[in-house]
Amino acid sequence: MNAIVYRAIGIIHTPFTHTTGMPIQPCGAIGIRGSVEVFPEYGDGLKDLAGFSHIILLYHFHQAPTFRLHVVPFLDSEERGLFATRAPVRPNPLGLSVVRLRAVRSNVLDVENVDILDGTPLLDIKPYVPDCDHWKVESTGWLASKRRRLRTTRSDARFERS
Repeated sequence: MNAIVYRAIGIIHTPFTHTTGMPIQPCGAIGIRGSVEVFPEYGDGLKDLAGFSHIILLYHFHQAPTFRLHVVPFLDSEERGLFATRAPVRPNPLGLSVVRLRAVRSNVLDVENVDILDGTPLLDIKPYVPDCDHWKVESTGWLASKRRRLRTTRSDARFERS
C-alpha cells in the first residue's frame, strides 16, 4: 500500500511537557486547560465551531516510540493486544481526545479537560455531537473491572521513547 501522508493543521499547547505523570484519558484531566493553535491558513475553517461545547481533537503521538503489537496498558499488569488498548505505541500513532471548547479566539481554541502532551501536532478537529458520537455500550472488555481508576491513573515511563 502507498504511504498515506497527513500534514499538521496546528499545534496543541498544554501544561504537560513530559509524558510521565499525565492523565491517561480526558476524564482524568477534568479542569486542565490548554489551547489549540490552528495554523492561519486553516483558521477560516473554525467558522461556526464556537457553537459547540465539546470537540474531538485528532492528533499525532509525536513522542511515541516504535509500535508494539502487545503492550501492558496503564490500567493493567497483564500484556494485552495493542488494538484492545489505547496505548500510544501504534502502527499509525494517532490520538483522539474529546475536550470541552471554552472559547474560539481567532485561530486559537481554548480547551479544557485536555490529556495531551504539549507541542503535539494537530491533524483534525471535529465537533462532538452526542446524537452521533455517544452509544450505549454493553461491554468494555478487560477494562470493565478497571474503569474506576480511569480518572486517577497517571502515565508512567512505559511508553516513552528510549
